[in-house]
Amino acid sequence: MSRLRKVAESVRALRDIPAAIGGKATGARAERVRGSRQFADGRFHNRAHTSTMAGDLRGVLRDYLFGKQVRKPVGAVPLVGPAEITDTGLHVTWYGHASTLVELGGARVLFDPVWSDRVSPAQFAGPKRLHQPPHRIEDLPRVDAVVISHDHYDHLDMATIRDLVRTQDAPFLVPLGVGAHLDRWRVPADRIIELDWDEQVELGELTITATPAQHFSGRLFARDRTLWTSWLAKAGGRSVIYTGDSGYFDGYQAIGERHGPVDVTLVQVGAYGEGWPDIHMTPEQGVATHVDVRGGLMIPVHWATFVLSTHAWAEPADRVWREAKARDVAIAIPRPGERVDVDAPGSIDPWWQTLGQA
Repeated sequence: MSRLRKVAESVRALRDIPAAIGGKATGARAERVRGSRQFADGRFHNRAHTSTMAGDLRGVLRDYLFGKQVRKPVGAVPLVGPAEITDTGLHVTWYGHASTLVELGGARVLFDPVWSDRVSPAQFAGPKRLHQPPHRIEDLPRVDAVVISHDHYDHLDMATIRDLVRTQDAPFLVPLGVGAHLDRWRVPADRIIELDWDEQVELGELTITATPAQHFSGRLFARDRTLWTSWLAKAGGRSVIYTGDSGYFDGYQAIGERHGPVDVTLVQVGAYGEGWPDIHMTPEQGVATHVDVRGGLMIPVHWATFVLSTHAWAEPADRVWREAKARDVAIAIPRPGERVDVDAPGSIDPWWQTLGQA
């Protein structure tokens, strides 16, 4: 790459930072935010008292900088190319981290798509991908909804959203306040649907409900100005729950009592740490969440793609598999890009284990 081209790309990257940070709710959108039962004193709140950081901050930082964990795969992560898409059955394709496509009842729902190299407002800094996206965004099938759990960069990515505006015609379902970010990125207003907890929308035969989670939000210094959610999607008599990012809390049992049983769960099992127990689940808590919502097949997500915590790269998969076996929970741990038939997931191949050994 020529020096002039490098300079031009650097200037462009710097110019994009203010837009990537997103927008602020105003007008009718701000009125809806203020009217939420979850909003008080200028910010959204979890139903229980939570902390985004607990315990010894110095110890957490020391472990992050100097810990001996193998936080990156020691070889290439195996990727699986696109498979044929059908309108029958229930299938899940995990692309890495939390990005997942669910096909249910003839409908297709894309959760938290992130295709960028870094999860950051600047593509020259921040956590970098440990593997490439297994499929090009242009190769995605037509989807009926793009669903976002919250506005952190590893779940809401400006470049990916802009690409999906160009390549898809589906609406974007987001928690309250997040529509302001999409507005700034020139997503058409008629393609933005914002929901509060326990609100739902029907898109033909597809019903999607925003369900509670225990987390936080923010893309710069201001926190909790937008809501965070888990999600329930139903179509054709089939159902999926996606936890989003969340600490373990009794809200999942309430979701299971109200909406369960569900056929498949997408459960956050990575990026946990002793310093933030309220806002990210451990793998064992992820299995407990699956049980709470009365899930059928569990598919762990939110691991393998970015280094966002101090645990070893392969640890989430090892621990969730061990806990699932102990609790007799059906589980699939696919390679990125692999399409799982929920009704016939097959046996697990522990493909990650050799990549996590120093």
